[in-house]
Amino acid sequence: MLRLRQIALVASELRSVEQDICEQLGLEVCYRDPGLSQFGLRHGLYAIGDQLLEVVAPKQPGTTAGRFIERRGDGGYMVLLQTDDLMRQKTRVADAGLRIVHDGREDQHGASIHGIHLHPKDVGGAILSLDQAEPPESWLWAGHDWAYHSLSNVVTRIVAIDIQADDPDAMAARWAQATGNPVREGVIQLDDAQIRFIEAKDGRGDGLSAADLYATDRSRAGEALTLGGFEFRLV
Repeated sequence: MLRLRQIALVASELRSVEQDICEQLGLEVCYRDPGLSQFGLRHGLYAIGDQLLEVVAPKQPGTTAGRFIERRGDGGYMVLLQTDDLMRQKTRVADAGLRIVHDGREDQHGASIHGIHLHPKDVGGAILSLDQAEPPESWLWAGHDWAYHSLSNVVTRIVAIDIQADDPDAMAARWAQATGNPVREGVIQLDDAQIRFIEAKDGRGDGLSAADLYATDRSRAGEALTLGGFEFRLV
């Protein structure tokens, strides 16, 4: 099993982007981790069905997120995929020569989550995290009551993401190696979503550039919104 469970954006200013996301996509804040303050960051998480959208903003100089914004501007930053066998995934990525730069675990309220971040230079496009949650429907990176805040008046799930690259085929091959899923015609198929690799045409180079969200109101399918330097398409 390999699911798209969360995507993260970076923004130079959290409040305005968060307000736009909540108003335009019909979402609300489901969690803020006070522990991120020690890393000089502010953030918010917003539930879309049982998937999560996150926005991270630096509140002091010298953060990784801040350097990302200086290099590329606001936009897509991270992709978190849920697996049901993280130990197998760790063995697989190690055998492929991919480096793990973070290995973290959280346990509370009878649930747990364990995740690894792969080295951005080994994968490209975005930070990729592989995570296992127990029970599978939980997601402690968003606390224990995030589902209470999941709203579906406007959108219900993330069905696809776009990763743009100057060389989409090479980028797709790296993500296929990192995820263990094959590429077919520029697309990696997950259990619940697609990762699509497209040509970078906006002058910003490689990066997570867009997401397709399933629209509750079918008359809104086809709308596109640019929020926080990131394109959300209602489908």
